[in-house]
Order: sequence, then structure tokens, then C-alpha cells
Amino acid sequence: MKPVVVLGSGLAGYTLVRELRKLDRSVAITLITRDSGDYYSKPMLSNALAQGKSAGALVITAAAEMAVQLDFTLLQNTEVSGIDREYKQLQTSSGAVEYDRLVLALGADPIRLPLQGDAADAVVSVNDLADYAKFRGAIESTKQAARHIAIIGGGLIGCEFANDLASAGYAVTIIDPTSHPLSSLMPEHAGKQLLEPLAALGVTGRFGVAVQAVDRQSTGYALTLTDGTTLHADVVLSAVGLRPRVELARSSGLAVNRGIVVDAHMRSSDASIYALGDCAEIEGRVLPYVLPIMHAARALAQVLTGKDARVDFPAMPVVVKTPAHPVVVLPVARDAIGAWRILTNDQEIKRGTKLGFFDAQNQLRGFALTGEYAAERSAMAKQLGESGI
Repeated sequence: MKPVVVLGSGLAGYTLVRELRKLDRSVAITLITRDSGDYYSKPMLSNALAQGKSAGALVITAAAEMAVQLDFTLLQNTEVSGIDREYKQLQTSSGAVEYDRLVLALGADPIRLPLQGDAADAVVSVNDLADYAKFRGAIESTKQAARHIAIIGGGLIGCEFANDLASAGYAVTIIDPTSHPLSSLMPEHAGKQLLEPLAALGVTGRFGVAVQAVDRQSTGYALTLTDGTTLHADVVLSAVGLRPRVELARSSGLAVNRGIVVDAHMRSSDASIYALGDCAEIEGRVLPYVLPIMHAARALAQVLTGKDARVDFPAMPVVVKTPAHPVVVLPVARDAIGAWRILTNDQEIKRGTKLGFFDAQNQLRGFALTGEYAAERSAMAKQLGESGI
């Protein structure tokens, strides 16, 4: 019997294997990973300094041990170059691998900006444990420890890293062309409330400008911004977002849009191939957050064991790890029609804000809670019930 083959050892891949094993101890499973496959929590990368953990300490379980615990065949450090859909076979650097059903849990790649300058290639991104190990090496170099770190991008990851680094004593500058932090998640009124608490830690915000060029200096780098100013940094971190990995799917003739197109059963345009996690576009939505990924993995495990299951997302707020000013957001689609509305009254004197996003029918579809209001996430999520995200 050919196995269920899972490509990817991130949260999506491992959650699926774990859920499959809960439902069926006999189904053959092969997991293929391009790296070591060690199990760790990716969200921990952006606050590991605050947790006092090195890159190595973030590993929860070694891949070989995961393979024993969950009884699957492990192919480490293996690249997949093609999918022969007719014969249900993968071309890999470890040889041909046959599958009965294939799950693409490929993740996403950091978006690389078209920067000018002789040090554009020195800008680092952190998307996995190996990236983080290199980043930590750069900022903790015994030859010349970094003191000033420039972060390109003021979204969720950029703000989380800024909070973590500043708390550890680094001077941090966030550069972003939008008007405020977390601009893709919430409106200006809420986003700007992050500026003062982060500034108190040592974070400088340069919003409304972008990085044009990065050039080497005798020590560190010079960043030229679009307003003509320059700033110095010892390390430059890019956190401008991720792009779903779709090239393998596209080259194999699968339907691809922003992500690998799948239905509510996580099934692609090939009935034997599924997609899950950051690379998947589930009924038009790309949901690169922990709770949606885990929810979808549970549903897919049922599908793969013969049940007529489909994913139906409940309200699942995203917690932004910025202890300086807590933030919880229930995101709305980028093309959502509606408006944000302040939900506090004049009698409330809490530090922070509470906003709701209402559609044309005056139905609550999303929310943003900052500061002291972040504690109300469960109550706000309950208001949405099972209406989805």
C-alpha cells in the first residue's frame, strides 16, 4: 500500500501527522523535509530573547524521535523537484517516492524587496530555525556585537522582533512605508498606540518612508531611505511578509492563485493532492496563523481517514506578541467591505482601544483590541460565534 506523503515539517505537516495517528495507527505515512525536520514552535522565533532561549534550545523534539513517536518514515534534507501526477510519484534528491495521497505543507518564503546598494544581499530574514540561528549569530558576534538593528517592515513579525530585541537592550529602528504599525491588520488609531510603548523600550519608528538602498560601511551598514535621509545599523532584518510556496504545485499543473488553491476539504485540483498551512489558499483565503493551521490539519486528518469532513473556521483571534502594548486582532479580508468602529464609551478610561469591523449589514466581522482591552479577546470572539474569520 502506497503511503500518505507529507511534504513539510513545520506546524502544518507535524500537526497533520499527529492528528492522523490519533485516528488511524495503521496508515503508512512518509514525511519529507528539506531541512533536519526537528520539531519546534516557529512563533517562538520572534520572542526567543525574552524567553532566554538560543536557537538550539527552541527545538522541542528531534526529527528522528518524532518519527518514532508517530511511526512515520522520515526523509530529511530532501528536495522535491517534481510531481508525476499520473503515476503518483515524486522526484526527490533521495530518489523516487510513491504516494497514495500527497499533502503539500510547503510553507512560505520571505518576500525579498528589490533593494539597491552593495549590501542588499546582507539583509537577513528569519523564516525558520536555521535562519534564526544565523540572525542570532549576527547580533551576538564576539568580534563586534550589534547594538543597532534596523527592521524593514512594521507588520506583525516586525513589531514582535522589535519588542523582543529592544527588551534585550538593542537599539531598534522600524522602517515601513505605511502610516502606522500593523497597518494590514488594523486601522491607524489602534496601530499608532504601539509607538509610545515601543519607544519607551528604545524602538524608533520611521513610518511613511521605505528603504531604498543598503550599503556597507567600515562597520555595519548605511540605509538610504526614500525621503533622502540615511541611518546606520549593525544588522538589517527584513520582515515585510511571506509569499506562499507554490512553484512545485504550479509546475505540476495544479491550480494556483495567491496560494495552492484548495476547497474546504483541503483538496487541490488533483483529487489525490491536498495543501495545508502557509502555502494553501482555502476557499479563497490564505490564513498563515497558528490556530487556522491547526484547525485545518484536524479536518484534513479526518478527510484522509475517509470521513466527509470539511474545515469550518470559528473566530480565531491572532495574538501579537508585543508585551509593551498587548494586541489581539481578528483579521478581516483585505477586500472586506465595511468600516471600523470604536466600541468604547466615554466612561471607560482603560489604556488602549477596542475596535470592531462591521459589514454593510452592520454585522461584526472582525476586531482589534490593544492595551488593557486585549484581555477581552474571549468575550469578543464569543460575539462572533461560529461566523468565521
